[in-house]
Amino acid sequence: MVHSYATPIPDLVLAGSRWVTLGAIGSLAFKKNSITAWIIASMFIGCEVGYVFPTIAINLDVLSSIFLRLIKTIIAPLIFSTLVVGIAAHSNLKQVGRMGWKAILYFEVVTTIALFIGLAAINLTRAGEGAEMKPQQAQIERAEKLKAQEKSKDQHHVILDIFPENIAKAVAENYVLQVVVFSVLFGIGLAKVTDDAKKKPMLNFAESLSEIMFKFTDMVMYVAPFAVGGALAFSVATFGFGMLKNLFMLVGTLYMALIAFILLVLVPIGLIIKLPFRKFIRAISEPVSIAFATSTSEAALPSAMENLGKFGVPRKIISFVLPTGYSFNLDGSTLYLSLASVFIAQATGVDLTFGQQVYMVFILMLTSKGVAGVRGASFLILVSTLDTMGLDSQKATAILAVDAIMDMGRTTVNVIGNCLATVVVAKWEGEYSATAGDGTFD
Repeated sequence: MVHSYATPIPDLVLAGSRWVTLGAIGSLAFKKNSITAWIIASMFIGCEVGYVFPTIAINLDVLSSIFLRLIKTIIAPLIFSTLVVGIAAHSNLKQVGRMGWKAILYFEVVTTIALFIGLAAINLTRAGEGAEMKPQQAQIERAEKLKAQEKSKDQHHVILDIFPENIAKAVAENYVLQVVVFSVLFGIGLAKVTDDAKKKPMLNFAESLSEIMFKFTDMVMYVAPFAVGGALAFSVATFGFGMLKNLFMLVGTLYMALIAFILLVLVPIGLIIKLPFRKFIRAISEPVSIAFATSTSEAALPSAMENLGKFGVPRKIISFVLPTGYSFNLDGSTLYLSLASVFIAQATGVDLTFGQQVYMVFILMLTSKGVAGVRGASFLILVSTLDTMGLDSQKATAILAVDAIMDMGRTTVNVIGNCLATVVVAKWEGEYSATAGDGTFD
């Protein structure tokens, strides 16, 4: 009689403890009442549903599919509006002149280094291997078809594919590279219009569209907890718990790469310009804390602008470089994007060649610009990049389970990188010295 209860009792205790834990997590999510809290809670709930009710969970991937469709509708108008506003708002291109080119050059060099550090880190740890997130047969056939198409293209066609033949077609097919090229050219064209009566309505339209798409993104992100829960329930029911180990390896790899980026890139840049590190750390501690707590670079912008002014950077440089950097200098986010893209490839059993990874870096150099401060912006770009590379973008939804943890780190590095970039440009312009400032941070 004793032996007959020996097996069921531990199972009941384990099940009970899991449900008590889930109840506590759900209660905390209710108290916090934030998207991040609910995403974390849905991660645990989804795992439990996938483990206990696999026959139900196997159908819950429809939730992540709905979320993904909504995300894809945002990408083109968001990129268009933010890039047009970012370029055309500085209408006097001659006045921006030298400072603008120096800033853009700095942004491109540093973010490209960040992309390659992300690639190096994920290729070193290979965190996605063994996740067994194998694509379905239809996805395998689609990937093979895309590979065949790529092989049939010569270099001439690859270059042509960057430029839009029809912008409506590029938007409909989610060809984000063509959308970016069109948006940049449109923004430059708008900036060159000298008649304010003709220019202002279009600029106002782009600003309104940008603001609306920010709100649209906020609304869509309310679906994220359901998408994460459904994706993890489906993944656990299909692949088991082994996948979770890979997700936490991804988090560890990202933080390792972010620390390496700070030590190997940002610190040497500071040494080159003779940055007073102690004073700089005091100046950026408040905006960095805000960014870390809110996981939103934009929330830290007012504090960063104020503190950099007290630090000794002229207002005219802050007002141009810092907001522009929020569109073109997302060091933490760009590093994450290259890392996460290769992680998805590894997890789905796709071995990207070195050439393919370099091509992906080129795509990310363009697509990672213009969407700072938007909740879920990195995920938008990740999805579009995976689609462009012919990878299974639906598997990216599983990353959202740990995205809140990763977002804090990458957003923090975004803010640090932009604050440093502002000081660098001021130094290049000869308008900053180590003794500048009002003494607040001495």
